Amino acid sequence: MKDDYIIEMLNITKEFPGIKANDNVTLRLKRGEIHALLGENGAGKSTLMSVLFGLYEPEKGEIRKNGKRVKIKTPNDATSLGIGMVHQHFRLVEVFTVLDNIILGAETTFFGFIKRKKSKEKLESIMKKYGISLDLYKKVEDITVGMQQKAEILKMLYRDNEILIFDEPTAVLTHNETKELMKTMKSFRNEGKTILFITHKLDEIMEVSDRVTVMRKGQYVGTVETKDVNKNILSEMMVGRPVEMTLRKKKVNTGNSVLSVKNLTVASEKKSNKPKVDNVSFDVKEGEIVCIAGIDGNGQSELTGAITGFIKPKEGTIELLGKDITDSAIRYRNELGISHIPEDRHKHGLVLDFPLQYNCVLLSYFKNEFQHYGFIDKESIRSYADDLIERYDVRSGEGASTITRSMSGGNQQKAIIGREIDRNKALIVAVQPTRGLDVGAIEGIHRTLIEERDKGKAILLFSLELSEVMNLSDRILVIHEGKIKGEFTPESTNVAELGLYMSGAKEGKFLDK
Repeated sequence: MKDDYIIEMLNITKEFPGIKANDNVTLRLKRGEIHALLGENGAGKSTLMSVLFGLYEPEKGEIRKNGKRVKIKTPNDATSLGIGMVHQHFRLVEVFTVLDNIILGAETTFFGFIKRKKSKEKLESIMKKYGISLDLYKKVEDITVGMQQKAEILKMLYRDNEILIFDEPTAVLTHNETKELMKTMKSFRNEGKTILFITHKLDEIMEVSDRVTVMRKGQYVGTVETKDVNKNILSEMMVGRPVEMTLRKKKVNTGNSVLSVKNLTVASEKKSNKPKVDNVSFDVKEGEIVCIAGIDGNGQSELTGAITGFIKPKEGTIELLGKDITDSAIRYRNELGISHIPEDRHKHGLVLDFPLQYNCVLLSYFKNEFQHYGFIDKESIRSYADDLIERYDVRSGEGASTITRSMSGGNQQKAIIGREIDRNKALIVAVQPTRGLDVGAIEGIHRTLIEERDKGKAILLFSLELSEVMNLSDRILVIHEGKIKGEFTPESTNVAELGLYMSGAKEGKFLDK
């Protein structure tokens, strides 16, 4: 019966220049269910949710709530209908407190003055009800990504939303934070709220969802009951072909040391005697993938920054191909032999308002092949970008001319990975390389990294995904509170043991040299 559905999006079509992001898509949500929306990068999932939340108006189709047609032209319209959304990239004011971010736009006032005490009481009641712990008076810039997501969730609950949209909510969360979010989502469902959950991660879908709707290339593929399918069926529905979950690797055959880090210490930016990286030493050799595994915030960002040149270390040395680069400029390191897939693609990987073609040559525009007597050769850049886009399956509405900001996060990531791999450097520093990518793209990136390793490249991988750590690594170094606590091979350990070392519960296991 129609009354079973709290939301119906019927025959939605949304177009952008050069691309039909949603092509006659229908999505129906039942009251009190967790409904997963699955699809490849650029399949149109976020666009469809933006239509539901009032950020876009569709060219065709209609939206119904409880069987009645509704008009949603702005996010305020969506909020008035009880629809809330946690975006993939959080929409918080960093210099505001958590409390002020949550009530922003929905303040309780008295003669023009904000009544924070009343808002705080309401929020404390909500947090107690759902078991959410958060310091309301801390500034957003001073809290973790997981805490920022909690603030976004509380924004929806504060506004009494009954339909909660989560767009890639676990893309930036640790394993433990993800588990906590899954538990929270189930508690929302038990309270009668309806959750729409966009994700690429099949394990999460199998664990928490009741039904799954699959999209591919902007079109509706089908809706299934989660209990009736498995990960292989879902991945094939999403990609349109069977996907190999675990890739086979040749036996590791290492050569000379490419990167040598010795007694590296990076001081904390904040007033603390505790360094962010504490006397760390390791090598990465030709033909191996070394993974730094740890819970987010244990010094990985600072270690990456010191190696790539973004952060000046306090003590220690860094050698690349036998040359001391501890104090070298970023361009020197890049030209000498570093390719860098950054943790924050928006901050350190792309110029979002540039066309895609210029982002493809950000680190090589000054080379002779892309300039002539100091002037940019646009035709050469365009030709190179077209080739890179095709080889790495980067989907963009207007090809190389597409403004990068308008692309999906996953396709932005694929553009960075293609650019960095194609630079053909001795060392690839890959930080969360598959964050936000779908299972088909992950398979492709993993295969590419293994191919580069087999060509003799040294790969330093930073990952929070234990399945990725076990699948790709030849050696695993576990970092906790800035120190290397253990060294393993995938064959000598398991996920449970790694978890103990990552949490600091165990330490001191190292491979024999």
